[in-house]
Amino acid sequence: MALTHFKENRRVETPSDDVHQQLKSLSRLYDELDKELSMTRNRLHKVLQLTFPELDTLFSSKSELFLQIVQLFPHPDLVLAHSKTVIKNKIIHRTRKRLSKLQAEQKAIELLEAARNSYPAVHSMDVVCDQVRLYAQRYLDINEQKEDCITKMMVFAQELEEYPILLSIPGIGPNTAVRLIAEIGNIHRFTTHKQLNAYAGIDIRRFQSGKTFYRDKINKRGNKHLRKLLYLIIQNMIKQRRFGHNHIVNYYDKLKMQPYNKCHKVASIACVNKLLKNIFFLITHHVTYDFRLAA
Repeated sequence: MALTHFKENRRVETPSDDVHQQLKSLSRLYDELDKELSMTRNRLHKVLQLTFPELDTLFSSKSELFLQIVQLFPHPDLVLAHSKTVIKNKIIHRTRKRLSKLQAEQKAIELLEAARNSYPAVHSMDVVCDQVRLYAQRYLDINEQKEDCITKMMVFAQELEEYPILLSIPGIGPNTAVRLIAEIGNIHRFTTHKQLNAYAGIDIRRFQSGKTFYRDKINKRGNKHLRKLLYLIIQNMIKQRRFGHNHIVNYYDKLKMQPYNKCHKVASIACVNKLLKNIFFLITHHVTYDFRLAA
């Protein structure tokens, strides 16, 4: 291996600058917080099934209002101990959401009805109720930390030329834009979009033995965080197709409508390849996205 250095011309590694390094560290922190949030959500759901399972059907489990009400009333007996007016006032004062008195009163009526029809597995003084409050508060704290992390990343990304270019692409918002920049790093260190594909790990791995050809697969040797983020961006583009024209979504539809149509994941990875090619072209040529030119 040492002797090959005298024969082969290898590329010199380009070190990341401080801005991209800070963005990458914040992006990895965001991923860790996201995993912790998922674990906390599952733990909260588990203990809530023992104390007051009807709350899951009344509110969205990811809303701040739900998490505040869970801390106020983790058990139906705590709801029945108050009048409708008291519950309404507690809801209004506890949430930061602009909630009208009529809406708060409706929520109070629904809570009272659910509490009367609930049959919890534990009593209101059980330790499990304290666990419900603990997990709900932790969920709120992690959410705030994630928002703070994205805010810091946006401050760093403001000085980079690729940030407004990525925002011009349909389906990419501030959150995904800063995380893309963080995971890709300095895109100018790649000379072609194929090198960027290899870095993301979506380049094709082919294997054959004699006359036997195996199915082509992506090698998955690149940046798994970037690969996951790109896949989520494609799914968002497909879901938000009604908000505007996007040639990548049109490409996805074309792949699905062929006589031998591609399955969803294969078509999505093909769209990831097309998206990376477009990102590389737009940033290296310093232009924003234009559907008329892309189409």
